Amino acid sequence: MGGIEQARGERALFRTVSAWGVESVHDDLAALDEPAFHALVVTFEGRVTAARLRHVVHHEDRAWAGALEARLGSDEPDHQASTVAQGAWRTSLDRGAYERGVAAIRDDIARGRVYQVNLCRVLERDGADGAERDDLDHLFADLLVDNPAPYACRVDVEGHVDIASASPELFLAREGSALTSAPIKGTASTLERMLAKDATENIMITDLVRNDLQRVCGPGTVSVDGLLEAQHHPGLVHLVSTVRGQMRDGVRWPEVFDATFPPGSVSGAPKSSALDVIAELETAPRGPYCGAIGWVDGTTGQAELAVGIRTFWRENGREIHRNESASGPIVSGGVSFGAGAGITWDSDPGTEWHETELKARRLLGIADGRHTGRNA
Repeated sequence: MGGIEQARGERALFRTVSAWGVESVHDDLAALDEPAFHALVVTFEGRVTAARLRHVVHHEDRAWAGALEARLGSDEPDHQASTVAQGAWRTSLDRGAYERGVAAIRDDIARGRVYQVNLCRVLERDGADGAERDDLDHLFADLLVDNPAPYACRVDVEGHVDIASASPELFLAREGSALTSAPIKGTASTLERMLAKDATENIMITDLVRNDLQRVCGPGTVSVDGLLEAQHHPGLVHLVSTVRGQMRDGVRWPEVFDATFPPGSVSGAPKSSALDVIAELETAPRGPYCGAIGWVDGTTGQAELAVGIRTFWRENGREIHRNESASGPIVSGGVSFGAGAGITWDSDPGTEWHETELKARRLLGIADGRHTGRNA
């Protein structure tokens, strides 16, 4: 399968597309409308990395998975899951800080400033010794086995982005003029443990996404085609809604991002006020976490961008600035991961902290070399 054999820093693997051979890397969203294929990563803070790739293969769902296994030797009996980092995971917000953040958001809700805010924390730890253990390819292969996700992807562009994602959430898909978004809001270990607030969160954010799409879609074309549908994943279940619309003639990618980014499910409502609250309470930049990760094909008029949740990344040596209250510095070459929860008036601080733990537990276990279905 094309792309698997390429050297590090030269390829991107997505659900139905593989691409390799970096021609250029830029930050111009307008270039996405040109007849070219781009792997795209936009951080939550809005930093754009668009890698124009020379070779593109469209294929069946994850057709590269077997080739990836073979290249890594994962099918050998003595294969052991790769540990990509070492030492304890540090968190940008400890439990006390996170619960105080939840309380502060509830105060903002009581004052009418916001209705909902997604409060997140970033976890990180030092890089492991050894080139093979440093390679997120091994972690990605383990994620495919132990935490399969509909928008799993691997994006590796040397000096720019190094990402292994098991995202379950669609930010935007494009097919010609048709736009689709499928926000996730509401998480529990089982469907029976969903709370009323989970449905409330989802409906709020679905309405926000509907309004976002209406800014770039034709009148009367935006509809909610699925509401509060259960989506099951290893160890948890989500509520998902699907919103579709038809883009107006002449709308280009910069306008689409202006209208829809950052994703509503990982910001809050109203979005502008929620972003202000996030900036006040969170102590580390989210980076690719909660941003957009995926591909845009300007030749075919297609695109598939996931919300960057359930995502591991490296910062490629770039300096990361954070507030002084964060618990420990980011170590160059280390691995980062994010987790968060949507906060509403009905939120309990302890329960919301445990939701972030639920979302992180299995993924961090895979990164630590646990939960390995290969060796079961």
